[in-house]
Amino acid sequence: MKLHFLYLIFPLILHHASCQEKKSQATVYESKEKGRDTAINIPTTIVKAIKSQEDWRNQLDKESFYVLREHGTERAFSGKYWDQHEKGIYCCKACQLPLFNASDKFDSGTGWPSFTNAIQSHLVSEKTDNSYGMQRVEVLCAQCDGHLGHVFDDGPKPTGKRFCINSVSLDFVKNASIK
Repeated sequence: MKLHFLYLIFPLILHHASCQEKKSQATVYESKEKGRDTAINIPTTIVKAIKSQEDWRNQLDKESFYVLREHGTERAFSGKYWDQHEKGIYCCKACQLPLFNASDKFDSGTGWPSFTNAIQSHLVSEKTDNSYGMQRVEVLCAQCDGHLGHVFDDGPKPTGKRFCINSVSLDFVKNASIK
């Protein structure tokens, strides 16, 4: 009897969780459609977006999946945001979590969008990356664990940080600001 109950309740829990995730994404997509002085809420608590690799593959385009889920890197000067100078908010392409403010973006000369900091520190996570014989600090979306890029200690003052981020890991909400 208990086993039958679990078979009934588990799909309901999964359905409820997927509906909540879609709700938060809809808010950002609604903001994109408005495109004018849109205020975006920053969550105080991060709820992990848990999906299978197959679900991510179905949701993301090929290049974004390669970067976000397989920790790849786009070619320098090839992304659509490296030379963008519009007001707005950059969100994770996979889960739509707001990550970077265009006001914190600067020209690093590297060919990737570069920021002095995230909107708030709890929106990104960092971990040591020893791939390719180098020691770097990888930057991940705190909500979906998508690979965004790397952070270096050679940025401008006041932070001295350079968050070097792949364009294909981001969506841009033009004219948006933080509530």
